[in-house]
Amino acid sequence: MSGGSLFDIVGPIMVGPSSSHTAGAVRLANLARLVADQPIQEVEFVLYNSFAQTYQGHGTDRGLIAGILGYGVNDERIRDAFALAEAQGLQYTITPFLGANNYSPNTVVFNLRLQNGQTLTVVGHSIGGGKVYVSKIDGHNVNIRGEMPTLILFYKDQPGMIWQVTKILAEQQINIATLTCNRNQRGVEAFMIITLDSMPPSEAVAAIQSIPDIYTARCIDKLPA
Repeated sequence: MSGGSLFDIVGPIMVGPSSSHTAGAVRLANLARLVADQPIQEVEFVLYNSFAQTYQGHGTDRGLIAGILGYGVNDERIRDAFALAEAQGLQYTITPFLGANNYSPNTVVFNLRLQNGQTLTVVGHSIGGGKVYVSKIDGHNVNIRGEMPTLILFYKDQPGMIWQVTKILAEQQINIATLTCNRNQRGVEAFMIITLDSMPPSEAVAAIQSIPDIYTARCIDKLPA
C-alpha cells in the first residue's frame, strides 16, 4: 500500500494488518459517531470474535477510538488516539467478549453516552476492504452502510407517517433511493430508514423533526471515501 496509509501510520503496534481490523475499525466508529449525531462523552466498545482476539496487535483499539473522535483512515493522529481521547475528555472502555455468540467475525457493540444525557447502543460490523455496516440501533434491526446520505427516524407507529415524511422530501426535490420501516409493536414505536441521493437541507430535517409523534430524526451523510 502507498505511503500515508493507516497501515504505515500504525506500524509497529500491528501484526498482520488487515483492512477489516484497521481501516474497517476506523470507518465503523466513524459510522457509529454519525448515527449518534451528538457529541459522545463516553463509549464502551464491546468486541466480538476476531476483533476480541486480536484487537491490540492489529491496532483495532486505536482505530475505534480515533474513529469515534472523528478522524479518518489516513489521519496521522490515529497513532496518538489514546492520548487524544484523554485530552478531549472522551471516556472509553474496551471489553473483549470471548464467549459463544452469533455475531459476524469483526463485530463491535458501541454503548454510547451522549452529551445530551441520552444513551445509544449501536451494533456494527467490518466486512473487509474497509466496508462496514450497522445492523442494530437500540435493538432495532437496520442496515446502514454509510454509502449514501441516510435519514433515520424513530416515531410513534400510526397511519400516514411515511406520507408526511416523503412529502417533505419531495417538496425539496430530494430523491429517495430506498425506504424501509419496521416496528416493535403495533401502535407503539416504529422506525424508518431512508437512503437519499443527496443530503437534504437542514430546514427539511427540522420540518420532519417537527411532525407530531416523531421522537428522533437524524440525517447522516455518507462516509468519506
